[in-house]
Amino acid sequence: MAQRLHLVFGGELVDPTKSVFKDVEAIDIVGMFPDYASAYDAWKDAAQRTVDNAHMRYYIAHIHRLRDEEREASPTEELDS
Repeated sequence: MAQRLHLVFGGELVDPTKSVFKDVEAIDIVGMFPDYASAYDAWKDAAQRTVDNAHMRYYIAHIHRLRDEEREASPTEELDS
């Protein structure tokens, strides 16, 4: 069975309508997780801790998909959209 790693990270955005970080060096790396369910739990916890700051956003990156460049990316993976 293939390992499906997920990275949870976030930080303050320049504008809450875009996915551009205010300070890339201040990005909060929550961690790497072995499955989507545990990554989702970590993402939810981080997002709820920062709910009062409209400029904070957390993301789940599907690291396992980086290994398959032929596979089309999902909208949740496109940070520049």
